[in-house]
Amino acid sequence: MQLQEEENAIKTTKLMKLSNNLSVAEVIKSNTAKRCGISNEPTIEHLENLKAIALNIFQPARDYFKKPIYVSSGYRSESLNKKIGGSKTSQHSKGQALDLDAHTFGGISNKDLFNFISEHTDFDQLIWEFGTETEPDWVHVSYTSNGVNRGERLIAFREKNKVKYKHYK
Repeated sequence: MQLQEEENAIKTTKLMKLSNNLSVAEVIKSNTAKRCGISNEPTIEHLENLKAIALNIFQPARDYFKKPIYVSSGYRSESLNKKIGGSKTSQHSKGQALDLDAHTFGGISNKDLFNFISEHTDFDQLIWEFGTETEPDWVHVSYTSNGVNRGERLIAFREKNKVKYKHYK
């Protein structure tokens, strides 16, 4: 009986909306977690953080562009983050970061998404992830509701197979 209640609670959580256009299911999905049998269920604290980034970053961008925005990576449990080689201090593991890709559904460039977030929202970190000088491959954004957001803008690049960062102009 208890197992059934836990399964029902997980299903209910996945159906939960973080904002008008973003569900928990979208931000916790992970093929790696599924393939490796890793739990990627957020805690209540993680859900609160996810809701904050959804309401303060994702939804304003979604409303502005009036187009779907794909979340390529959202919440990552500690086990999942370790499995994929993520940073030990990743804000994804706190429910405070999203990787967004506007190209997936078309109609918006990742550059336009990056610029909108930069100019119209209060963010902690905003990263132009790889790509070219004119278009990132995706946009990483973080938001914290329990402190001051740094407003740090970075560009991620590879040098000798290592990921490095430099400040965005």
